[in-house]
Amino acid sequence: MAVYPKGSDGQFYFPEMPDVAGIALGTTNAGIKQTVRDDILLIQMAEGSSCAAVFTQNAFCAAPVHVAKANLPHQPRWLLINSGNANAGTGKQGMGDALASCAGVAETVKGQANQVLPFSTGVIGQPLPVEKIIAALPAAYANLRLSNWDRAARAIMTTDTFPKGVTEVISIDGNAITINAISKGAGMIQPNMATMLGFIATDATISQALLQQCLSTAVEQSFNRITVDGDTSTNDACVVMASGCSRVPEIKAGSAALDVFSAALMRVCKQLAEAIVRDGEGATKLIRIQVEQALHDEEAVRVGKTIAHSPLVKTAFFASDPNWGRILAAVGRAGVENMVLKDVQIFLDDVCIVNNGQRADDYTEAAGQAVMDREEITITVKLGRGSASQEVLTCDFSYDYVRINAEYRT
Repeated sequence: MAVYPKGSDGQFYFPEMPDVAGIALGTTNAGIKQTVRDDILLIQMAEGSSCAAVFTQNAFCAAPVHVAKANLPHQPRWLLINSGNANAGTGKQGMGDALASCAGVAETVKGQANQVLPFSTGVIGQPLPVEKIIAALPAAYANLRLSNWDRAARAIMTTDTFPKGVTEVISIDGNAITINAISKGAGMIQPNMATMLGFIATDATISQALLQQCLSTAVEQSFNRITVDGDTSTNDACVVMASGCSRVPEIKAGSAALDVFSAALMRVCKQLAEAIVRDGEGATKLIRIQVEQALHDEEAVRVGKTIAHSPLVKTAFFASDPNWGRILAAVGRAGVENMVLKDVQIFLDDVCIVNNGQRADDYTEAAGQAVMDREEITITVKLGRGSASQEVLTCDFSYDYVRINAEYRT
């Protein structure tokens, strides 16, 4: 179970992150939507780095997603991220602006435009102020530092209430490999590939193909298991960069080193995924939905997400109302074929609320209320059909969710 760091004051904090050799980050403000904090992030990878990525499956994916996909096979050296504007739903002009941004980076760093991966986040449907971005690039380039992880995490935020970062150092054959990761995301979260935007860096030496395999596996079990509101963004992307600057020999397929590295990458992704749910717009509670005894993983995920997407379930949790019938109804409409009702059990933490297809005999409203009053709650559904199990993370819906999204463009 991932646990995102929280201080003694109850607030989530950005961890102290070590440098990742071969990965430099520079930020600046271009004034895209505001002038208070940085809104541009430039990342530079050492020559010879490997880079892997996964992208949104939304059919209306943004222009930078198209360009990043096209440039990924060209051994990328630079990533350009802007917040405040998604450059999505912008047609031919959006594509031209994304390409112009890459050309601007290439001119600034004296590199190749097809080695730049662009990423944007913000309001959909508005033209990208590409002139502002290009004008800001020299400042971001001059600000490149190995230590700029905190500034980088803040530069990519939109409605996030705190910057999100995770770090882990692992040992392989007595030598260290560092993995640092940042992400942004709070609303429009049902990633269906990755996260809103996630950037992971390591000094490991690993081929692009093997790195892609590790990332895809980690994403499926982390970012693809969270949902805040059931919306899949037009701009979702998750990137992992491997500079090859550590002293650990190249990680090979089938090796013990790969097992250690891939497990660490999975842990990092799960912690970032949890942080996104914890920061769900207006969220007051973290809900873990554990579906067990399913026929297969797909069935377990489907049941979990049906519960997680239910506005009635989510508002009940916000109200701390033990209205267990809403959970029962969500399980019933999840599309489980030939479900045997008497075999299904549902729990709130350790309190059994449903057994033999009805309210559990020993369930009391007081016991349910005691669980619902907590800030972190686990729903466990035992389908009694097989051995597959999956976890989905979500949060409640509060008044603030409506307010934040109603006022998003103001």
